[in-house]
Amino acid sequence: IAAVTYVLKDLLNDGIVNNDIVKDVGKVEVTALPPDRIETCNSEPTRINLFMYLATHNQGWSNEQQPTHNARGERVSYPPLALDLHYLMTVYGSEEMHQDILLGYGMHLMHETPVVTRNMIRRSINPSSAFTTLPPHLRSLATSGLADQIEMIKITPETLNTEELSKLWTAFGAKYRPNAAYKVTVVLIQSEKSAKPALPVRQSNIYVMPFKQPVLEKITALTPLNVPVAGNEKILSGYQLVLEGHNLMGMITKVKISGEIRDAPIPLDDNKITISIPASLQAGVHGVQVIHDYLMGSPLEPHRGVSSNMLAMVLSPSISAISIQNPQTLPNNLISANVNFTLTPAVNPAQKIVLSLDEINLPPNTQGMRYAFEIQASALSSPPIAVNNITIPVQKIKSGTYLVRVSVDGIETPVSLGPTGYNTPSITIP
Repeated sequence: IAAVTYVLKDLLNDGIVNNDIVKDVGKVEVTALPPDRIETCNSEPTRINLFMYLATHNQGWSNEQQPTHNARGERVSYPPLALDLHYLMTVYGSEEMHQDILLGYGMHLMHETPVVTRNMIRRSINPSSAFTTLPPHLRSLATSGLADQIEMIKITPETLNTEELSKLWTAFGAKYRPNAAYKVTVVLIQSEKSAKPALPVRQSNIYVMPFKQPVLEKITALTPLNVPVAGNEKILSGYQLVLEGHNLMGMITKVKISGEIRDAPIPLDDNKITISIPASLQAGVHGVQVIHDYLMGSPLEPHRGVSSNMLAMVLSPSISAISIQNPQTLPNNLISANVNFTLTPAVNPAQKIVLSLDEINLPPNTQGMRYAFEIQASALSSPPIAVNNITIPVQKIKSGTYLVRVSVDGIETPVSLGPTGYNTPSITIP
């Protein structure tokens, strides 16, 4: 931007010298200052001031490219910033008619220079000769690359009505002087950062495939003995999921369970997929989805295709062993102890565990005691890791036999004996 302003200022300077304006109006100064910084009085110097009051995005270049990134988030292109610069050429004079003479010369010079050529730019900001005597910030304009940009610099007159002029001079906070407006386009500011362009396309392949969207309708389960799990029974670790729907079989069929993608086992059925529950899956609610990949390219490689709707599956924890440790008698015949049990699957440190004890084997019409003890899994190991073996201290409980339930993030262990063969655990507090 500064290089453009300097070239235009130098253009006006050359025009004054070449047209010998000095003999008509005396010494003329060419500046590029804001109007409010120019002294205006009876003896104000004769000058032409070129002020860049507005920079706007060039509409043509703005639609040409956009900054782009590859799949790893790396920049692969740095399109240039394309700007239109709006200038106000204002004239000042110490004598009557000096302003009119200067305005005529300035406007005629702009009229005869609709395009600023590359040679004009190189001559103006040539790092040799008198240019080396300028201040450092102006000498640096020689490295702007303005003469080498792909677009030529063009000067176009702009027409401002009285209302626009009034607003401009009010914003300047300066006394009005004769002026003419110009638009200079287009100035390209290019990043010096290196980009990683995409590889060229050596060969293009076109594939035509029928649109076959997989649809999931229901999720059921099978026990390790291949016994179907009833609708009111819980799904446990070690079971198999049965996904039912239509269009489930694709060129490459995969099943996504809570972000973990696994190949669907063979043989496949278009209406049913049976897949083992991943051993790493934690207790809780999980989304299940069927994904179809397609083989494309040379050599053939799997590419992501279509995916089904997502259904929810609740994996419940189960207790495989339970024991009482270090029982101690407290006043009022109450007991404190540690309840140790093994949960499957392992519990994540972020999950919350609640141990519920309900007294059973009581005489008819007798109300049993109920207790609940809560602990955060992160408190069970240091550093926190997924744990199977869990010990929870219980305090001030009554002696007796208790039904044991454990919930992990609100998902409880089974509490009844069903056809799947799991047992409801219980403990006896001595």
